[in-house]
Amino acid sequence: MSANKKTTIVLFSGDYDKAMAAYIIANGAAAYDHEVTIFHTFWGLNALRKEEHVAVKKGFMEKMFGKMMPRGAEKMGLSKMNFAGFGPKMIKDIIKKHNAVPLPDLITMAQEQDIKLVACTMTMDLLGLQQEELLDNIEYAGVGAYLGDAQDGNVNLFI
Repeated sequence: MSANKKTTIVLFSGDYDKAMAAYIIANGAAAYDHEVTIFHTFWGLNALRKEEHVAVKKGFMEKMFGKMMPRGAEKMGLSKMNFAGFGPKMIKDIIKKHNAVPLPDLITMAQEQDIKLVACTMTMDLLGLQQEELLDNIEYAGVGAYLGDAQDGNVNLFI
């Protein structure tokens, strides 16, 4: 395939299984020499959150959002069969049993393949997330930057 193939993914969902699908597609596209962008917005931003607590100054509502949202890919729930938190444990056991790659490792693979991981700055403002709370080596942009990538995209997905 030629180097000018582009794949863009809007990751809107904060569900472990949907984020995993987005990252599997992204890593696969990169392996086929696509330029890949994953634009994380709303609940999809949780995949980019650092697992450890980061002390940053926030207002009351921003603190509440921070407490209610999962901190990092490993803490995200499932879209179906979450079973009060038992569902993610079961799916992670199945992933391990079948030697599949768990979501945190898929994110690392994406960074190693130079997949552009973008955090939506407007959503960060709405939810009170700050750059210090998100993974290192990602980009920050608004919808205009995503549309710039998507307009030349061969594959554009919304997950």
